[in-house]
Amino acid sequence: MLYKETKLLDHSFGFYGIALFGIILVRYFLVAGGMYLFFYAPFRQSFSEPDLRQLPDKKLIQNDIKLSVLSAAVFAIASALILSSYSLGITRLYSDPQQYGLWYLGISYVVVLILQDTYFYFTHRLFHHPSLFHWVHQGHHRSHHPTPWTSFAFDPLEAIVSSLFLMSIVFILPLHFITMIAVLTTMTVWAVLNHLGMDRLPLSFPHHWLGKWFIGPDHHSIHHLKYNRHYGLYFTFWDKLLGTEDSNFTKKLNE
Repeated sequence: MLYKETKLLDHSFGFYGIALFGIILVRYFLVAGGMYLFFYAPFRQSFSEPDLRQLPDKKLIQNDIKLSVLSAAVFAIASALILSSYSLGITRLYSDPQQYGLWYLGISYVVVLILQDTYFYFTHRLFHHPSLFHWVHQGHHRSHHPTPWTSFAFDPLEAIVSSLFLMSIVFILPLHFITMIAVLTTMTVWAVLNHLGMDRLPLSFPHHWLGKWFIGPDHHSIHHLKYNRHYGLYFTFWDKLLGTEDSNFTKKLNE
């Protein structure tokens, strides 16, 4: 009886929520903190000239961390709902990699990234509507010159809308847990890289033919300076197609 009760507790919504909140927070501090120390520590040299670097504002960093803790709570609840739904057998998550073939792991990973980028572009652009910006997205934009700490700094409503994508996709597409972990890892690393700030990486990144189609730190930094440009998450496709890519940035890539 005690064993059964312990197993039930281990798979309860509360257990999932608390455990995932801790995991998400640790991941945030390790990845964002590590990148911040590497690129912003006093003993580190930026790849740009000293006069081009923007010194981070400590108060803004503190605000980013506070918002990130709230976001971690929202994403932990969303993840707990997904795992609880899986336990009830009502999601399309699966654990046997051979169920749909190994090739499907890669295909589903790419499909989810494309769908997530599309979802992010249009919701992100919607967040910038004057009637919504103050309530949903203003917190993220307090840092005009983002740092890795900004990568997870969402207002609670924005975090909820963002979490709805993964909460929905697990009921629509068959996804292996490996694929889900790969997507979450990509999302985390990509978000931190995009918030490194202007001129923190060599000019050769991402200024090459492949880089024109992927969002990097320079590309996203422009969004924090010009709110009506560069809404994408991973790819520049929607910005190019719908005319929200900054023309000066495009010229820079073509130089």
